[in-house]
This record gives sequence, structure tokens and C-alpha cells, in this order.
Amino acid sequence: MTKRTRNAVCRIGAVALVAIALSWLGAAAQPAPAKGSTPAVGRKAADFALQSLDGGAVRLSDEVARGPVVVTVLRGWPGYDCPFCTRQFADYLANAKRFEQSGARVLFIYPGPTDGLQQHAQSFVASRPMPGAFRVLLDPDYTFTNAYGLRWAAPDETAYPATFVIDRRGVVTFVQTSRGHGDRVAAEVVLKAIAAMPS
Repeated sequence: MTKRTRNAVCRIGAVALVAIALSWLGAAAQPAPAKGSTPAVGRKAADFALQSLDGGAVRLSDEVARGPVVVTVLRGWPGYDCPFCTRQFADYLANAKRFEQSGARVLFIYPGPTDGLQQHAQSFVASRPMPGAFRVLLDPDYTFTNAYGLRWAAPDETAYPATFVIDRRGVVTFVQTSRGHGDRVAAEVVLKAIAAMPS
């Protein structure tokens, strides 16, 4: 092979490598698939409809038409019943009468894989009597969790715990999300947020 031929082959190889690199960089620069965003205070909460544990369909827009709504996102079923979720749920149940007096509806979102989700949620509720203003909603395969930007994409995780207080216009007046297992919003804090809503 002559020197001239070797140089030509090297040039072709270099051009091919540059083309491959540019192609790879172009692919890497593509925007990530759009994800839902977590509603902030002062923003309208995206409407959603989920099936409740008792089998009925629940739509956020219908609930806010009746009064303020508290949406609390649990970790659901990450392979076990989360003790922080259990404690938060018990705290809200203990204050059920005060939530009822405030006129608020309380929606607990229970996410997880579709298979067995209803049975796991039923076990989580543990046959405790559910107050009339409380509903446990199933989020199979993270439809709601993804739409609200709360998917905790890590091994053995489901959703970031979160609590929203939403007024009758559908606007978020209080929000707290956690990037850990703890740091849950106590019922007392939520009740104060409801009381502070403008009439």
C-alpha cells in the first residue's frame, strides 16, 4: 500500500469516526420525553380520574366543586407497606372529624404495579372504617404519579410522598413533597392550610 493510499484510508477512517461521534452526540442531545410537572402553589392542579378502593371513579374536578381537597400521595406498594405512610394515614384518620368540619375531602393516592395493587391497598387500609370524606385511590402503573412528576425512579421505590391542598377553583394553596421516606405532612399542618384559605 502506497503512502498516498494509506493517507486516504486514514482520512476516510477519521471522517467515519467524526460522523459516528456527531451522530452519537446528536442522539444524546435529543430532549428527554416530556414528563408531568408537580403543581406549585398558585397553579391549577391538573385534573385526574382514578378508581377508588371501593370501586367508584373519582375525578378531582368533581371533588373540588364540593369544597377544598387534600391530595396525599403515599408510597403505595414498593413491595411492602411503608411505615411512614401507615403513620401518616393513621394521623389523618384520627383527625377525620376536623377534616369533615373544615368541609375538605381527603384523597389518598396509592401507587404501584397493577398486579395485586387493589389487594395491597386493602391490606394497607386494614379494614379500618373509612370516614365519608376520605377516599383511597388506586394509581396502577403510576399514571397519576407520572402526570404529577412524582415518580421515584429508583429500585424498590414508587412515588415521592407529597401533599397538596387545592381550593374550589382547582388552585393549589399548599404543597409539600419529600425526596425521602419520612418528612410527611401532619394532619395539623394540613388543617391549618385549609383554614388559611381565602373564603
